[in-house]
Amino acid sequence: MDHKNITQEIDMLKKAISPAQLREWQLEINDISAEFRLAIMFYQVNAELSIEVICTSQNINKHTQQQHESSLLQHLSVTHTHSLKSLEQPAVYLQLIRSSQGHIIGGITFSVNISKPAQTSPAQALSAMQTRIADMLSNAIRYYINSLTLNAYPTESVSLDVDLQSFIDAFEEHMWVKAANGQYVACNKSVERAWRKSKDQIVGKTDFDLFDQRTANEFIESDKLAISTGSTVVVSECEEVDVNFNKVWLETIKAPICNAQGQLTGVIGMTRNIAKHKEAQEQLILAANVFQNAVEGVVITDSDGNITEINQAFTDITGYSREEVLGQNPSMLSSGRHPKSFFERLWNTLLVQGKWHGEIWNRRKHGAIFPQTITISAVFDKQNIIQYYVAVFADISAQKQNEEKLKNLAYFDPLTQLPNRMQFMSLLEQEVNHSQRAKKQLAIVFLDIDFFKQINDSLGHVIGDEILVELAKRLSYALADFDVLARLSGDEFVVMLPSIMGTDSVTSSVDRIRSVFERPFILDNAQSVRLTASMGVAIFPSDGDDQDSLLRNADAAMHRAKLNGRNNYAFYTESMTKQAVEQLKLQTALHQALVNEDFYLVYQPKIQLTDLKPSGFEALIRWCDPILGQISPAEFIPLAEKIGLIWDIGLWVLKTACLQGVKWLIQGKTFERISVNVASLQLQRNDFVDKVRSILLETGLPAKHLELEVTESCMMHDPDAIIRDLKLLGAMGIALSIDDFGTGYSSLNYLKKLPIDKLKIDQSFVRDIPHDTNNTAIAKAVIALGHALNLQIIAEGVETEEQADFLRLNGCDLAQGYLYSKPQLPEELNLFFSQNPSQ
Repeated sequence: MDHKNITQEIDMLKKAISPAQLREWQLEINDISAEFRLAIMFYQVNAELSIEVICTSQNINKHTQQQHESSLLQHLSVTHTHSLKSLEQPAVYLQLIRSSQGHIIGGITFSVNISKPAQTSPAQALSAMQTRIADMLSNAIRYYINSLTLNAYPTESVSLDVDLQSFIDAFEEHMWVKAANGQYVACNKSVERAWRKSKDQIVGKTDFDLFDQRTANEFIESDKLAISTGSTVVVSECEEVDVNFNKVWLETIKAPICNAQGQLTGVIGMTRNIAKHKEAQEQLILAANVFQNAVEGVVITDSDGNITEINQAFTDITGYSREEVLGQNPSMLSSGRHPKSFFERLWNTLLVQGKWHGEIWNRRKHGAIFPQTITISAVFDKQNIIQYYVAVFADISAQKQNEEKLKNLAYFDPLTQLPNRMQFMSLLEQEVNHSQRAKKQLAIVFLDIDFFKQINDSLGHVIGDEILVELAKRLSYALADFDVLARLSGDEFVVMLPSIMGTDSVTSSVDRIRSVFERPFILDNAQSVRLTASMGVAIFPSDGDDQDSLLRNADAAMHRAKLNGRNNYAFYTESMTKQAVEQLKLQTALHQALVNEDFYLVYQPKIQLTDLKPSGFEALIRWCDPILGQISPAEFIPLAEKIGLIWDIGLWVLKTACLQGVKWLIQGKTFERISVNVASLQLQRNDFVDKVRSILLETGLPAKHLELEVTESCMMHDPDAIIRDLKLLGAMGIALSIDDFGTGYSSLNYLKKLPIDKLKIDQSFVRDIPHDTNNTAIAKAVIALGHALNLQIIAEGVETEEQADFLRLNGCDLAQGYLYSKPQLPEELNLFFSQNPSQ
């Protein structure tokens, strides 16, 4: 072909490639480039060996383009001159495209795509995978171009000079040919690599020559199957290991070979890797199983909305079988609850965004409507045209019912069915806003049943609940229609009285509430129980301008009613709020004091009245807060008992006092005992004795130097257990004394059983002796009682010589008070140690 015809052939190539095909190549090249990190350029080659870009992958920089162009031009020059010199750009992989006449009309170049290539660094060669992908793309383009009629002039018929060996070697699949007698007459290079034998070692041999007997028999039987079938058949599928020791799925197909006369001349076989086919098959099986066994209903429609497939869950939920819905429109499930505009918005969203998710009410086959959550997705083809719609939905009837139940639980008390705290606060907020706009008053009555815990403890919580239900009914009947009654928690109720006319109307309502408790509550066993209640009243807007402050202040007023003797009511005052704020501040500081170790101990000497010599010391806790300053034990000890901190504080005092005693002993100072106060709540703990024993072992203080002071009130709770624990402490060598004797719970019966060593006369009885005849009589009686029980008697709060003389004359053994020493820090007590003759 002359130069003119070559030019015409190239021009025909430009015209033959359609714009649609060019766009498809461009998309394919972009996808391959992104996935396999390849820079790809497709050129057409002109007659003068110049090149022109047809299409290129995205994001190729100028340096890479120059490399590709230079490499292709160099390769074309070498090919044209038949030179064997090596190329200067070995890392640019290229494939040439020839016309049916053998002329080079195009070229495709590939290189590793590097975003910022270094100008001086060597180019990176393609990996085996990238080379394989490059070959596949080149072959696809070459095949398309070769299928086009590029030559405008008729040409002579040509024959392809390809023999059988060249043909089968072109395939990567294993291919071989056997003669009718079973001897191998040909095989390709893939067979040589797989069987690890050369062609000379295979051709002319039979299966029995190449393989073991079992394998050979299998191969011969499969040959017979292909021959008997007379067509191509799949003779085996198996999982094996390839030459690279990778697991692959292999499929072997065989077909008989016949001559022109139809006589059998042999068998041709091919083994190919079907791993991708197997994987796709497994994915399809998995998808089918998921589709059929999904809990959610699935329905697939064509682009016109006609149902083409459903799963079993669809039938379970709607009641319609597959046969009943195929070809139907999903509108057959419509409940009629949604307006036309709802579906217009649905389809608009689906067409624009390709997906819609929401809740729909549909109708089952038997007519019942039900709620469902549904996701509808559009499925597009390569031209971005909708082919199918897939809807996945779940029946949420049970969920809706549970939501309704939860809503009821969230706003109503499950026992009495009255509004709970959340609902009451919402209603109160609305009423406060209304009263604010209307310039009206409203009142809150906070109600707490007196000693209701005793009902639960003695009769059980079931009976207690029955009483609460009955009380709720009575209160509802006693109140007006526009009043709001709620149960906050346990035995606490609250009443909102809207639009009151003054305190008189509030008092009238409170009297009606109190009348509820006048009649006894009759139980199932005919037993009757009488209850009383304490109530607190707060009025809007004088006692609070929002719902939180009103309820809080009504609660505070109720607590004041309890302090005033219970079974009555109290109105809120501002001083109550200040008192509550101060208590909260103190409570918070008390918690932090334990963490910061803001406590410390002082010690008050105990003096023998006969010779005024020191006998021991009482450890007393003090607290100095960094912000609140010095706080009296009379203020924070009751609070610690109330909020449950007395246990930790008590253990801290005991351990600190024991450590101080050990320190004195190490310094050579002698003393009889250090006494530590023990709260009744500490004694009620089952592990108190173990804790005391553990602290003595930890600190090393001998038990003979420790004395524990307990109060009479400790006997109010399980006295037998208290007596047992006190005996265990006494057996350890610890001295025990009764503190503040005569001021609390006194029982001579328990007193004689207690393993105690001392009685302490409370300072309230010492304060006015010898002038107060009552106090002098009590002091004499305690001294006489103690001596009768072989106990030592110690008086606290001794401040005058007259008091000391009286106590000494009446036989009191020991005394402590400001007359001898106020409580002092350990380093200030040296004078009392020096007076001890045993030192």
